Amino acid sequence: MDRMLFSVIGYFALTVMALLCLLPFLLVVSSSMTNEEKIILDGYQFLPFDFSIEAYKILFKYPDQIVNAYLVTLGVTAVGTLLGLFLTSMTAYALSRKDFKWRNKFSFFFFFTTLFNGGLVPWYLLIVNYLHMKDTPLALVLPMLLNVFYIIVMKSFLSSIPEAIVESAKIDGAGDFRIYAQLILPLSKPALATIGLFLALAYWNDWYNALLFVSDEKLMPLQYYLYKMLGNMDGMRKAMMGAGAVVTTALPTEGLKMAMTVVATGPILLAYPLVQRYFVRGLTIGAVKG
Repeated sequence: MDRMLFSVIGYFALTVMALLCLLPFLLVVSSSMTNEEKIILDGYQFLPFDFSIEAYKILFKYPDQIVNAYLVTLGVTAVGTLLGLFLTSMTAYALSRKDFKWRNKFSFFFFFTTLFNGGLVPWYLLIVNYLHMKDTPLALVLPMLLNVFYIIVMKSFLSSIPEAIVESAKIDGAGDFRIYAQLILPLSKPALATIGLFLALAYWNDWYNALLFVSDEKLMPLQYYLYKMLGNMDGMRKAMMGAGAVVTTALPTEGLKMAMTVVATGPILLAYPLVQRYFVRGLTIGAVKG
């Protein structure tokens, strides 16, 4: 009886928490479909009492540009996530091997770069003047390819895999890359799923690298395209107000912000169900290991 009561209270509490987590997204969706004047007068509402899709009409006024931005973001996210997972897992595997005599020196190098770096200007000059990646897709992929924190998380997980598995594979004649590809990676699905999700979110939400290194509109990712569109609208409104013009309608700024949020976050939400079975286990990686 006590166990049943505990289960009922637990499910009820989790249901309430889940509904509370949905409320902000419901507010964003509702506000994106509400008339601008209604938002200004009454604030954001959970239901669109004065329904309007004017913000979405403005957002998709030039569908070719936003579709191109979507494709750029999808390509950068897919390529960056796969390459990032490959390099992160390989680096972590090498650092987790006790027979790798340089692992402490390489570990120190990685940790040192997280504390000290050259700063923004040398980094920009390196990307633009020496690597010549300005206005290329590489400028959107390479800067976020390796994250030391993810290497540490992955290394902690790989340290929990019994050393006997690697030793037995070596006795059977397997090489290092074959051990990594056919034994270590299949056993690392929780860590790969968790880090892959973090990488995908980082690439999907990135606009800063595009701001620095991309001026070609064909290479603009979605987040930067929306950021630029909103900035142009704010600039136009301020210019009209500065010229003494009366700004009344036709610029649903608040609704447009919400519509941009819906458009930008919708597709990436589909990634969560795919990795959910591994995500909880992956979040506890490193909880008891250094």
